[in-house]
Amino acid sequence: MADTCKTSIGIDFGGTSVKLGVCRGDELLVTDEPIPTANFNGPAALITEMAARVAKLREKYPDICAIGVGVPGLVDFDHGLVHVLTNVPGWKHIPLKTILGEKTGLPVLVENDANAMVYAEFRHGAARGLKNVVGLTVGTGIGGGLVLDGKMYRGSGFAAGEVGQMSIHFDGKPGNYGNLGALEKYTGNQQITEHAQLRYSEAGIKRDLSECTPKHLADAAQAGDEIAQQIWNEVADWLGTAIASTAWLLNPDAFVIGGGVAQAGDIIFAPLKRKVQSMLSTVVWERLQILPARFSNEAGIIGNAALAADAV
Repeated sequence: MADTCKTSIGIDFGGTSVKLGVCRGDELLVTDEPIPTANFNGPAALITEMAARVAKLREKYPDICAIGVGVPGLVDFDHGLVHVLTNVPGWKHIPLKTILGEKTGLPVLVENDANAMVYAEFRHGAARGLKNVVGLTVGTGIGGGLVLDGKMYRGSGFAAGEVGQMSIHFDGKPGNYGNLGALEKYTGNQQITEHAQLRYSEAGIKRDLSECTPKHLADAAQAGDEIAQQIWNEVADWLGTAIASTAWLLNPDAFVIGGGVAQAGDIIFAPLKRKVQSMLSTVVWERLQILPARFSNEAGIIGNAALAADAV
């Protein structure tokens, strides 16, 4: 790890806004006002605004030495090229590293957002001190990332770690890429909500979708709702199947799980651990930890800042 770069900027590029923050190690020193992506017509204007925000932050923190940007899409990591951002119009084959580097004069690292989340937990969060970590973000979709032998593992096309695309049912629901039974088609927020509405309907109970969100289900399960508890057990079965398969492949120290579903706490983690243990040998299970993420909305900023600082 580099010792010369102490202070760096992390940029978390989301579908609706771009968030910037200054980090020194695991300390988030300051966050800037989010930049609404819809206010800018195309990548050039938005990157110019990002550079202007960086310049203002450097006035207050002149020791900033690098920038890390996490984006919700496929990235050519070596060249800092954003292949495509499906939720942001115009972002196709954008050399973000080169453009932002030229505008700011700082080294720039561009990473997939799920990888940044995993790195935040590996360097400064729940998995600090471990060498082999699989991270999952369970939200609208299922993102994932890998730290193997203390380093980010990105794969030959920089697309490794997409656990959400792993099949948990060989002839199940169609995925986005022709893959049947993809995990995220069962455990994404919307999928859980729709499944819950069906379960209540089967029991003769009418529930609107707005009453079946993971947050509502967690509260209901905590209050003793047996249907909600059953739903969480089913989610644990689906998620646990993918985790167990990944554990057999990689034999990691830990899985770190973040996102909205993880906020259900023991309602999901208790049955999840039981499911995973039931599918593994003692050799694989006895050293395996399944952990809730330490960081929440700030994970992207901290992870991207740490990646950039360590790369300098």
